[in-house]
Amino acid sequence: MGNRADDYGTDVEFYVKALTSTIYAATPTGASEKLLALLDRLGLERQEVRTGGPVYVWHTVPDHLSEVEQKRLATRAIPALLVAGYKVNIDPDLFDEPAYQQAEREVRANKPRPVRRQPPPAASSSCPTPSRRTP
Repeated sequence: MGNRADDYGTDVEFYVKALTSTIYAATPTGASEKLLALLDRLGLERQEVRTGGPVYVWHTVPDHLSEVEQKRLATRAIPALLVAGYKVNIDPDLFDEPAYQQAEREVRANKPRPVRRQPPPAASSSCPTPSRRTP
């Protein structure tokens, strides 16, 4: 049996573990460093336990934040994860709609717009043709 992300087939599962107040961000076993680094950049704290075999990695919301701030941080991470192509689930008790909407606006504002490619300029007839080398 794996963790919640393994069990539910998601890339990130935000939840509160029973009998604790800690918000966890579970990632699948063997999650890519790219995903783990993104969670780091979004303000979550990486945790890991090394054993003689596998290395167990997960993230938590910093516990020095207030309960409201913890929920906001977890919720605000979702738009960036979705834009990066990850499948995310959050416990409904943790979801903060205004925080999500604000984070979504920020992600959209920072998302680079696709550059429109112009066709290459037509070759000028005054431009010399490169010479071919022959052996």
